[in-house]
Amino acid sequence: MGPKLRLITAACCVVFILENSGVSAVRCFECNSHNDSRCAEKQPPEELRTDCATKKDGAKYTMCRKIVQIIEFSVNGLPPNTRVIRTCGYDESNYKGRCYQRGGFGGRQEVCSCLKDYCNAATPGAIPVSKFLMISCLLSSLIYAFTRN
Repeated sequence: MGPKLRLITAACCVVFILENSGVSAVRCFECNSHNDSRCAEKQPPEELRTDCATKKDGAKYTMCRKIVQIIEFSVNGLPPNTRVIRTCGYDESNYKGRCYQRGGFGGRQEVCSCLKDYCNAATPGAIPVSKFLMISCLLSSLIYAFTRN
C-alpha cells in the first residue's frame, strides 16, 4: 500500500470514528405548530432548539423526532388540520432512524426519527453531509487503489 493510499485510508477511518462516536444525548428542535406556527416551517428558527440532555424528566434521549399529524375532516368537533410536532425522542424500537405511518378514522400521521443534532428540521431521506463525505472518501480510496499503475 502506497503512502497516498495509507493517508486516504487513515482519513476515512478518522471520519468514520468521529461519525459513529457515541454521545449521551442529542440536540433537537422542540415545538408544536398548534402552539407555535414557526414549527411548521421547513427550517424552524434557532429559538426552538433544545439540548435534550437538559430535560429533567429522567429519559435518556438518543434521537430527534418529527411528527406530521393530518386530520382530514371534522372529527369530534375538531376541524381539518395539519400539525407538525418536533421533539427529543428515546424510542429504541425498529423505527430508530426511520419513518413509519399510522392511520385511523379521520386522520393519519407520519413519524420520523433521526440520530444527529437538529436533524428533525429536514425532510428525511437526504444523506447527511458527514455520511456523504465518508462515502466519497471510501470510494476515492477504492478508485485510487484500482487505477494506479
